[in-house]
Amino acid sequence: MRFIQVTDPHLFADKKSELLGINTFDSFAAVLSEIKQTPFNFEFVLATGDLVQDSSLEGYRYFSEEITRLQKPVFWIPGNHDYQPHMVDVLNQQSDYISPLKHIIINEHWQILMLDSQVLNVPHGYLNQYQLDWLLAKLEQYPELHTLVVLHHHIAPTRSAWLDQHNLRNTSEFLSCLSQHRHIKAIISGHIHQAMDIQWNNYRILTTPSTCIQFKSDSYHFSLGVMPPGWREFELYPDGTLKTQVKRIKENLFTPDFNISGY
Repeated sequence: MRFIQVTDPHLFADKKSELLGINTFDSFAAVLSEIKQTPFNFEFVLATGDLVQDSSLEGYRYFSEEITRLQKPVFWIPGNHDYQPHMVDVLNQQSDYISPLKHIIINEHWQILMLDSQVLNVPHGYLNQYQLDWLLAKLEQYPELHTLVVLHHHIAPTRSAWLDQHNLRNTSEFLSCLSQHRHIKAIISGHIHQAMDIQWNNYRILTTPSTCIQFKSDSYHFSLGVMPPGWREFELYPDGTLKTQVKRIKENLFTPDFNISGY
C-alpha cells in the first residue's frame, strides 16, 4: 500500500498572495504537478494541516480544486492556521475525493489515526481529552493492526528553539496513550516546514517539508531555508515494515525573502 503526505500549503483568498516572499498557490500547484508525473503509484493522500493562511473560504476552494487533480482520496486534519468552520464547509462539499474520515483502516494489516491538535488562535498544539480518549479507544479496538498516528504539531525537539515553543504541549499524555500498544510504526506530522526521520522515545518520528516556504533546521532563531518545496511518499508492508522518502520539486523556482525576520 502506498500513499503520500502533503502539508502546510498556506493558501490565500488571492492566488497572487505571498508568504515570506513565496507565492503559495504557485508552489502548491508546482508540487502537485510533479506528484502527478511521479512513477510512485499511490492510493491516497494525507493533507496534514495549515491548508490556508488567511481563514478564507476561497483558500479552501483552491486547495480542494487543486488536490482533486490527483484523482485520489484525500484525508485531512487542521493545523494551527486553519479556520475549521470554513475548512469543514468547503472540504465536505468535495465528496468525490476529499473525505472527513479520521480513522482509516487501510487493509487487514494497517490503520491510520488522524488527530486534531489545533488550539484556536495560538501556534502551539494540544490534544484535548476527547482526542486522547478517541485515540486510546481505536488502539484498543484494533490492537492487531500496525498503526500510523498523524497530527499537525510536532512532538520531537527540532533543535530550533523558536520552533519548539510551538510544539504539542501535552506530549507526555499523548505518549502515555501509545505506550501500551506495540504496533505504533510511526508518528507523522507537518508544521515545522522541514523533513525529519528520527527515533525518539522509541517511536519513529516523521515530518515533511511544506509545499511552500521551508524553515532552516538547527536554527535557534527564526530562519528560512533554501530547500525546494516537497512532499513525502510512504510504502506499507503486511509485516509492519514502513519505507518512506521525501521528494522535492526538481527545479526550485521559489525563493523566500530572507530579509524578513519573523513569522
